[in-house]
Amino acid sequence: MSSCEEKNGTSKGFILILLVVLCIVSFFVSIGNGAVKISPREIVDAILFEKDTINYQVIWNVRLPRTIVAGLVGICLSLSGAILQGIMRNPLAGPNIIGVSSGGGLMALTILILFPEFYYLVPAGAFIGSLLATLFIYCLAWKDGVLPTRLILAGVAVSSLLNAGINALMTFFPDKVAGVIGFMVGGLSATTWSQVKLLFPYAVVGVFLTMLIPNKLNILMLGDEVATGLGLNVERTRFSFIVLSSLLAGSAVSVVGLLGFVGLIVPHMARLFIGSDYRYLFPACVFFGASVVILCDTLARVLFAPMEIPVGIIMSALGAPFFLYLLRKKESV
Repeated sequence: MSSCEEKNGTSKGFILILLVVLCIVSFFVSIGNGAVKISPREIVDAILFEKDTINYQVIWNVRLPRTIVAGLVGICLSLSGAILQGIMRNPLAGPNIIGVSSGGGLMALTILILFPEFYYLVPAGAFIGSLLATLFIYCLAWKDGVLPTRLILAGVAVSSLLNAGINALMTFFPDKVAGVIGFMVGGLSATTWSQVKLLFPYAVVGVFLTMLIPNKLNILMLGDEVATGLGLNVERTRFSFIVLSSLLAGSAVSVVGLLGFVGLIVPHMARLFIGSDYRYLFPACVFFGASVVILCDTLARVLFAPMEIPVGIIMSALGAPFFLYLLRKKESV
């Protein structure tokens, strides 16, 4: 390894350490802020020593599960977005932009509204919905290869179709709409340990599998001809990544709802300061994605206290201008 590569690896390692610190700070900021403010020392004392106090009850029953779910959702959506941007070679690709989240959302809402007794199947259903939506979009966009513009247009069209299905469900079952409003916007209110248990296995499997194969996505980014020349089975590898992206996006959607722009913003920003090497980009997305959603959820809780707004509103307020910036930047290139 050359001294230049060694120096580059060291600097990226330092950036990852900073992101880990940011994630830890975000965790304590989320746990400590709300109707009852709790200092970092009080948080540690309440969790480790004072288990019969009000602080412990607030942390354990309310804030800790919500913060864990926010972090897991941020990780899943960020990795899903990074994978989609890689396999489609398009910085504008993201689970919510091209309709992947809408596919998972439609399937999850179908289960919640029509078959509420099978709520435990929501993550699996959302995964299947996201996978089918992704495959459909990819097939529509394929014609001697996938062009970025064609992909975005196909995604917007499929997303509109899926959103029509979601709106139809809400129209035909108005008595059950109140329970899914938070799902439509993307919110974490009333999150409990049951949501943690629901999301955790899918998130762990998705993250573990993603961390095993960053080199394959690096090769895929070189183009289909070069990747084939290097011995990579392009179509099988791309399909594997599509399944993985759908698992990550679907599991997140099943718990938080249609939370937008995380999969677009986080991978792109992480790429700006750590580069496009997926060996470093995937870990960066894990820590940065968790931090972004945790901090945005904290802001959603305290910005208009005592009233709470869904975290999806905060993410949309940040994500829409960022998306327009990316569009203008692509046009100027």
